[in-house]
Amino acid sequence: DLLLSNSCIPFLGSTEGLDFRTLLLDEERGRLLVGAKDHIFLLNLVDVNKNVKKIYWPAAKEKVELCKLAGKDAQTECANFIRVLQPYNRTHVYVCGTGAFHPLCGYIELG
Repeated sequence: DLLLSNSCIPFLGSTEGLDFRTLLLDEERGRLLVGAKDHIFLLNLVDVNKNVKKIYWPAAKEKVELCKLAGKDAQTECANFIRVLQPYNRTHVYVCGTGAFHPLCGYIELG
C-alpha cells in the first residue's frame, strides 16, 4: 500500500539478500545506520538511495571455516551478522557482529 501511494522510498542498495538485523537513527547527521549480513550501511534520511555508504565487514575466513566444520550452514549462519549499533560518542558508533560464532566488536568513525 505504501508503494502504491508513493508514501515511501524503498532502499534499492541491496539486492543480495543481506538479512538486515539492526538500525541506528542518527538524526543529528540525517542518517540511518543499518546492520546486515557482513555489511553496515549509512543511508541518507531524506533519500535512502542517495549517497549510500557501505562498509563490508565479513567474518575472518578461518572463523567461517570453523563454523562450517561445526555443521553450521555457510549461507545462513557462518557470516558476520551485525547485531549492535550503539552511539559511543559524538564521532563514533560502537558496532558488534556475530563473526561466524566468534563475536567481534569495533568502532566506526562517523566523520
